[in-house]
Amino acid sequence: MSVLPHKRKSPFGEPPAGYVPGLGRGAAGFTTRSDIGNMAKSEEGDTPEVGGSRSAEARAAKLAAQKKQGGGPSQQQGQSGYGENGARPPIEGQFDDNENEDDEADRIWQAIDDRMNAKRKKRSKPHQGAEPPTARVKIGAQFRDLKEQLATVSEEDWLKVPEVGDYSLKYKREQHRRRQDDTFIPLTDSLLESRSKHNLEQTKAGAANMAADGTATSSNIRGLGAARGTVLGMSLDKMSDNVGGQTVVDPKGYLTSLGNTQIASSAQVGDTNKARLLLKSVRDTNPKHGPGWIASARVEEAANKINKARKLIQEGCEICPDQEDVWLEAARLHPPAVGKSILATAVRRIPNSVKLFLRAADAEDSTDAKKAVLRKAIEANPTSITLWKHAIELEEADDAKVLLSVAVERVPQAVDLWLALARLETYDNARRVLNKARRALPSDRSVWIAAAKLEESQHHADLVDKIIDRAFKSLSKYSDDVIVTRAQWLVEAEQAEASGAPLTSAAIVRHSIGQGVEEEDRQRTWAEDAKVTIARGSISTARAILAHALQAFPSKRSLWMQAVELEKQHGTAESLDEILKAASERLPRVELFWLLRAKERWLAKDIDMARDILTQAFAVNPDSEEVWLAAAKLEWETGEIERARVLLQRARERAPSPRVYMKSALLEREEACWEEALALIDQGVKEHPEFAKLYMMAGQICANDLMPHDHTNLGKARKWLQKGLTKCPNNVILWILASRLEEKAHTYASNGDSSKPAPSANVGVTKARSLLELGRLKNPKSEHLWLEAVRLESRAGNIKMAETLMARALQDCPNSGILLAETILTASRVEKKSKSALAIKRCPESPLVICAVASLFASERKNDKARKWLERAVLLDPDQGDSWARYYQFEMQAGTEEQKENIRKRCAKAEPKHGELWQSVRKDMKNKRISDLKALELTVEKLKEQQAVATSSKE
Repeated sequence: MSVLPHKRKSPFGEPPAGYVPGLGRGAAGFTTRSDIGNMAKSEEGDTPEVGGSRSAEARAAKLAAQKKQGGGPSQQQGQSGYGENGARPPIEGQFDDNENEDDEADRIWQAIDDRMNAKRKKRSKPHQGAEPPTARVKIGAQFRDLKEQLATVSEEDWLKVPEVGDYSLKYKREQHRRRQDDTFIPLTDSLLESRSKHNLEQTKAGAANMAADGTATSSNIRGLGAARGTVLGMSLDKMSDNVGGQTVVDPKGYLTSLGNTQIASSAQVGDTNKARLLLKSVRDTNPKHGPGWIASARVEEAANKINKARKLIQEGCEICPDQEDVWLEAARLHPPAVGKSILATAVRRIPNSVKLFLRAADAEDSTDAKKAVLRKAIEANPTSITLWKHAIELEEADDAKVLLSVAVERVPQAVDLWLALARLETYDNARRVLNKARRALPSDRSVWIAAAKLEESQHHADLVDKIIDRAFKSLSKYSDDVIVTRAQWLVEAEQAEASGAPLTSAAIVRHSIGQGVEEEDRQRTWAEDAKVTIARGSISTARAILAHALQAFPSKRSLWMQAVELEKQHGTAESLDEILKAASERLPRVELFWLLRAKERWLAKDIDMARDILTQAFAVNPDSEEVWLAAAKLEWETGEIERARVLLQRARERAPSPRVYMKSALLEREEACWEEALALIDQGVKEHPEFAKLYMMAGQICANDLMPHDHTNLGKARKWLQKGLTKCPNNVILWILASRLEEKAHTYASNGDSSKPAPSANVGVTKARSLLELGRLKNPKSEHLWLEAVRLESRAGNIKMAETLMARALQDCPNSGILLAETILTASRVEKKSKSALAIKRCPESPLVICAVASLFASERKNDKARKWLERAVLLDPDQGDSWARYYQFEMQAGTEEQKENIRKRCAKAEPKHGELWQSVRKDMKNKRISDLKALELTVEKLKEQQAVATSSKE
């Protein structure tokens, strides 16, 4: 490294020759020996050799210029003896010592420079004179003359020049690697497959790069094509047979295997390598650990190196010859033929391994070979129940009997073998086998249950209960060793029922149902057991539980009702009649069971039997309103009107309830005997003045049925309704009927009196509005009155008033489902969603609200959501007929025939009784005695008419 300071480049470029910084302003300063350097003269003249800084070079240039002008600085100093700057000239001998020191310093620095130049091997042109002895001569310079002579060598001489050998270490390594590469090693299938995967990855990477920068080399494509052809050829060669070279590859299977080929990513390869290292350390640390060898083989198998996996597992078999899992893994990894030999070796090494024998039997193709393997296995392991079972499964019935007879002698504790032998034997032999099994296994309940099933199969019902009774007594002796809980016995009963032995199931229930149950908890516990078994589908077991419970509690109405419901849903008509008959005999004062039995007989078209049942009910309950009305309805529905009238007259004498008067008046109304009906109503009102339905019926007869529709009949209807409002001011329906009557008053004729003008519709609306307001004062927070007021204003065309009333109604009844549903149905399309969200938030369990939301989804063609919400509505309240009507209307528009039929069946089964539209259809006198299905269709028609009116009013 040079000791001279680094010269920085000036931003203004190189300075001109003779430039001295600051000279123009008198800032030249002192000039010392160190500034001007060695003043030795050069060969050309007096110009000194200058070295050092830029200022020293400038001063040296200044001195040279002065010499040229006047012969040096000493001649310009003048006579005064002072220089230009006022400095005295140097005296001779003053700087001699200093010059010696400077010379010594210059020599030292020169030596340092030489040393540094030698170290850096500075290249310089050779001097013209003799070179210093320390200079190093290059090899190229030494053979320069020989190189110049090479120009005269001819081509023949060049060819005769021998090759110079290379004996360097790098050359030797390269030659060794080439010799290894030239060695022929057959390629394995796994290597070819892994190489094909690698080529596929490279192809994908090249495609990605080409997609990124738009360039790709043709050499890579050619290389990939060649590699693909090579791998494909080797694969086809491998899959060809040895006879004629014809391929035996299934084209479909080959393409499927190519499609299922998975390419390992770099992360998966890294994980595989890590797993290899870990498992290698496991094998080295504990070579006798079989799972380590199995895991190592499976890692190689996952990496598609099946040969390496086989080598590893073979090594594991040699190191761990007593572990059956290692042998099983080796058999799995090898081809079937090799696997058989491996399993043969394994069973010789481990003759007590049942798994190895079973795997060896499965590896055989023919049944005879499997039998032979299993027989050898049984010889080596005569007490193995698993081997006996597998061997018996391969035999025919006769041979199986022989094997089972030997097996139960060798393994007497195997209850399954005893039971299997008993199933194969005849009845007498099966009894002997089960007796032997009971002696061999006195504490096993399965043998006793099998004996009971055997007797039941032979229709020996009396022996079934005896055997189960003996079983409980025998097992009680071993209660210290074997504990059978009540729940376990119930499970055995359900299993017996599932196997086709209901008598055995009932016997087990009778003997075990009371175990561990407190006296006061028996009814509740048994009722719950019956519900649980019904939910699991064990009907006979549940029937037996309820029968036992009814024997213990014969006067419990809830248990009888549970039994009736069981027979109604899962039994037959005969079984239902039997349970109802038993209930009627046990509880004769309960009219319900008499009525249910009579109804079932009537539905079965057995009218005489139904009359006999009701006659028996009369004898026990002479003053029962329900029985009298049921008897009258039976005659009424069968067309025996006179008999029905007689029964109702007797009922009015024996049980003069308001319902009896109402049914009597209804019968006369259906027969168009209006005066008789009004007379009966008048009589009933005198007996029961607070029964509102009589006033309603009288008002409807006068307003709708009596002809002609004039002011006379209108006045009669008003009087009846006014009388009803006076006696029953809290009945909301009376207020609604009175308001509707006033709303329609203008439609009645004026009795031919032209002097009185016909009342206008506005007058009727005003009177109806007044009645509804008065009704709300009498019945505050009545949602039905608010709804009727809103609808009244809507029918009158007062939309703003209707909206105002709806707002007031929601403030008065914020959680009313019927009002919230009305807001959804009458809202505009834009507001429907917000109204629906508010309604669901306030009243999420109302079927009316849910149906209204479903109608919104149906209007938006969201059929799946609409069906889901309608299904929820009918499940919440199956007695709401309007929900069924809306559901059926939706299925008629968007469903299939099967879905429509399903709704019809479910509606008929539910037998709905309530609903605004449903009741209006059912109570219409034109629709008397119609079925529920017909009522469903009529309700849908009425719903369509209502929707059409609402749509036209919006438009």
